[in-house]
Amino acid sequence: MAQTQLNLVNYFNQLLTPGLFEDYAPNGLQVDGKTTLKRLAFAVSATQDSIQKAIAWGADGLVVHHGIFWKHQGARTITGGWGERVKLCVKNDLNLFAYHLPLDAHPEVGNAAAVANELGLSNQAPFALHKRQPLGIKGEFTTPLTALELKTKLAKILNHQVILASPDENKKVKSIGIITGGANNEWIKSLEDGLDAYLTGEISEYNWHDAIEAGIHYYAGGHHATERFGTIALMNRVKKDLPDMEVTFFDSENPA
Repeated sequence: MAQTQLNLVNYFNQLLTPGLFEDYAPNGLQVDGKTTLKRLAFAVSATQDSIQKAIAWGADGLVVHHGIFWKHQGARTITGGWGERVKLCVKNDLNLFAYHLPLDAHPEVGNAAAVANELGLSNQAPFALHKRQPLGIKGEFTTPLTALELKTKLAKILNHQVILASPDENKKVKSIGIITGGANNEWIKSLEDGLDAYLTGEISEYNWHDAIEAGIHYYAGGHHATERFGTIALMNRVKKDLPDMEVTFFDSENPA
């Protein structure tokens, strides 16, 4: 059974509660397409690659974490490589749905929660408030492991090289805060919450020294790599809640 565009907007609004977040981008329907949808494609980012793959698959809509409009970019002309993304959606009547912070923070299908589940964390709870809404998840390891062992485990889960800034790689890690993507300066939230470690996607030069000197084990596992899990979890939730909707995930490779 096809879903109307309005029904899907309402579904995502109810599940992800985007209205609660003060975000850097407009959450929800970013490009208006077909009024009825039978096929939904999912991807981490709305790039030319993911949009073209969705169109080739026959998608009526594309659901992403990183959309094509960001407040810091201001008014833009629909030209060049970025403009082609917009034109591809419009020409092919493709609905583009984007959910940024709401998909980072969701306790079930969020990026951080999905990674926490992969790690087997217990006592999961909202982590790192940003304007009264959480950005991620924190939790505890049932069996503590050394900082170096956790690095190896994360590299396997994320299928990505992991950078570890650690005051002692042989010290046991019992708890961790997770904010996926580019939250490199939020490691201080782990320190404030008394956690042993912090995981995000990126790390800056100064983060390395600051975290080590503060006694936090800081893990950077790749922006894209840490944010694949929430998009897939959201797709699986849609498949469960809307079983007649055809869904698929397109992973545009990105080492960053």
